[in-house]
Amino acid sequence: MMARVEDTDIVERVAASTGLPPRVAARVVDDVLAFYRTPTEDYVRRRHAELQAQGRKNPEIFPLIAAELRGRLVAAPILSERQLRRIVYG
Repeated sequence: MMARVEDTDIVERVAASTGLPPRVAARVVDDVLAFYRTPTEDYVRRRHAELQAQGRKNPEIFPLIAAELRGRLVAAPILSERQLRRIVYG
């Protein structure tokens, strides 16, 4: 998959700074952008499942996810623990 036209500058920068061929740099950029374009609800559900699989409990999980969301490159809206629970459990 090639990067979209609006991503050309970043593809060129990644290729130049890493020495990667432009097609590989485009794939890397697409992967990174896809990660950051993940809808908040999908991110919350995935992280909740990952943290539960590590044996963590909800009182630790929800504050951690809230902090991660605040630190994302493109910050998600501030969500309360209750909102996070609703995303996970409906």
